[in-house]
Amino acid sequence: MIRTPLRPLAHVLKARAKGEDPNAIEAENRARRHAAMADKQRQRAEGRLLVLGLAFFCAFGVIGMRMATLASTIPEEPRASAVGNPIIGQRSDIVDRNGRILATNLATHSLYAHPQDMIDPVQAAKGLVQIFPELDEEELLTDFTGDRRFLWIRRQISPEQMQAVHDIGSPGLLFGPREMRLYPNGPIAAHILGGASYGREGVASAEVIGVAGVERQFDGFLRDPANEGAPLALSLDLTVQAAAEQVLAGGMSIMNAKGAASVLMDIHTGEIISMVSLPDFDPNNRPQVLTSGDQSDSPLFNRAVQGVYELGSVFKIFAVAQAMELGLVNPNTMIDTQGPLTWGRFRIRDFHDYGPELSTTDVIVESSNIGTARIAMQIGAERQKEFLGSLGFLAPTGLEMAEAPTGRPLLPPNWSEISTMTISYGHGLSSSPVHLAAGYASLLNGGTRVEPTLLRQTGVDVGPRVVSEAVSARAREMLRQVVTRGTASFGDVPGYAVGGKTGTADKPRRQGGGYHDDKVIATFASVFPANDPQYVLIVTLDEPSENSGAEPRRTAGWTAVPIAAEMIRRVAPLLGVRPQVDRPQQVGVTLTSN
Repeated sequence: MIRTPLRPLAHVLKARAKGEDPNAIEAENRARRHAAMADKQRQRAEGRLLVLGLAFFCAFGVIGMRMATLASTIPEEPRASAVGNPIIGQRSDIVDRNGRILATNLATHSLYAHPQDMIDPVQAAKGLVQIFPELDEEELLTDFTGDRRFLWIRRQISPEQMQAVHDIGSPGLLFGPREMRLYPNGPIAAHILGGASYGREGVASAEVIGVAGVERQFDGFLRDPANEGAPLALSLDLTVQAAAEQVLAGGMSIMNAKGAASVLMDIHTGEIISMVSLPDFDPNNRPQVLTSGDQSDSPLFNRAVQGVYELGSVFKIFAVAQAMELGLVNPNTMIDTQGPLTWGRFRIRDFHDYGPELSTTDVIVESSNIGTARIAMQIGAERQKEFLGSLGFLAPTGLEMAEAPTGRPLLPPNWSEISTMTISYGHGLSSSPVHLAAGYASLLNGGTRVEPTLLRQTGVDVGPRVVSEAVSARAREMLRQVVTRGTASFGDVPGYAVGGKTGTADKPRRQGGGYHDDKVIATFASVFPANDPQYVLIVTLDEPSENSGAEPRRTAGWTAVPIAAEMIRRVAPLLGVRPQVDRPQQVGVTLTSN
């Protein structure tokens, strides 16, 4: 860069010769220099502005082109892209109403083999059989020495088994990370939880999927990463469930029953606090489905949901309540109980001879088939069917279980007058214990429909009205008298004012039609406290027989009722239901004045 001096000597000398001021030369040169510098800076700024303008033009052009491309394409859901294994093994926990774990995940390992990498296949096969006795050594050796390049040995193994396999020292035996579904409480609530198994599998992970119960019903929710691991909260109370299972298992053994079921439901919300089906199983080691015979003989069969039975006299309160709602009878109306009641070739009889007539209340207390049938004849088939439908007895329950749709009630093909009479006392219509629990809750909670649910509720969702509050209260009074002076006297639990109705129904034969003479379904449907209803409890026994006397006793009053009473005695304090104890009159000195 050539820098021009501000005071050139030649110009200064000329200026002095002419008598001019040399300083003017410097000022002129300085002005020229500043003007040149300003021109250069202006050109540089203009260049920068041009480049910046071109950059903005290109950026907006790219954005506009991208927007035009998106606008011209077909809209679709965005798909998240991830690098690595596409199998998602994480599964949300299942908890009870108090947050206690019912089902969770456990980190474990799988065991697989690369036979081509084995140094000594014979030793590897012998070592595996010692660790896993269920394996066949000859089959393992055939696979290890054949053409197979990959072989699953165990889908999941314990840490102790993993160490033992590691000690074999074969480079062809490999481990893969795996998550397994764990049920820490074993068989407790097994039929509700159902169980889980593996879907898609890889050596690095496996897909855990539900196979039954709520595990299958809520499989999408439990596997959805969008829930961020939020647990599924059920309405069950783990402590109450464990106590109910213990009592029912003991009662089933004492009463020599083939199977048993119980349902404990909140009478206002429909929440199922406890639901038991026996025999049961351990979901950690779920048994195989029966391939032959009757599926109801399998421990996987849920008697409370899938089992549909003629439940007997527990249905009588529905007929009486409907008749009171229609104004046909009141608790004191006298009903003709002279028997037998004949309809064509059918004859309806009572278990005992109750005389020529009973009051409506005593029809329930004494459990008169003839009296209930005569009340049903006044109601009629159409109105009876409509009323039972409003209580949920004509369709499967909406319970949140994969098995719930299979519990479809069995209805008569022709709802004739004789069907109306027999259904009124629990024959001719088969339903599940869960149906019965929902029906009793709807009738006795003040008369509003209740839907059974396994999900914890935050409030009471009042359903449509089925009977008036007055009729509901009268029904509770009748059921209380069944316990205090009727067929369920063994069901009285001091302090809890239990009300209920017994039902003993002959079991139909699987072949040939008709009913067994020595096999029954015994049921006790109860509510407590009857004066301020909070819970409904259903206990059902399959083929019970109480053998302490000279002859076997199979009626519900001898079999199901004592079990229900013991269950209420055990679980009521756990539910926070305080017993109401009559206070004795205080004895003291009374001060009087003369």
